[in-house]
Amino acid sequence: MFAQENTGRAVRVAPAPRFVPSLPPPPKPTRTRNARFWIETITLVGAISCALALLIAILGAVTGAAAREPESAKSQPSSSIATQTYEGMVTDTRCGAKHSATIGRTATDCTIMCVRAGEKFVLIDGDTSYALSGDLVALKRAAGQRAKIIGTLNGKTISVHTVVTLNAAS
Repeated sequence: MFAQENTGRAVRVAPAPRFVPSLPPPPKPTRTRNARFWIETITLVGAISCALALLIAILGAVTGAAAREPESAKSQPSSSIATQTYEGMVTDTRCGAKHSATIGRTATDCTIMCVRAGEKFVLIDGDTSYALSGDLVALKRAAGQRAKIIGTLNGKTISVHTVVTLNAAS
């Protein structure tokens, strides 16, 4: 504070104000503001999780439906292939039509022994042989005998539906 002596009396002069830009004070974080932030964050994460779960479920349903279509498409051609009847000797892939007489067993026993050892059933019709797949119990009953096979031919394999022995019928 300065005193002036011009007039003889002391005058008090206030100091010049300094220019300080005044900014509003930054908002202080409060409990409600922090709580609101976390509630909004959790809500957003929950919504995103639900949307992803729904997307995965839809993709799974579409994939499952697409996987079922080829099966139904595969079953249609098999129904268009006609079931046929074949006649011949039911035997195995090792012996064919010529069973070994040295073992002292019948053709039926020889065929069953060879199949138990890992050979496959076949139908011999003249010079043609067809692998047989299907009802093993019926094929074992017809082993070593002439039989009528009703089934579907796929390449050189017959999928057996029915087996009827011809020796028992005649």
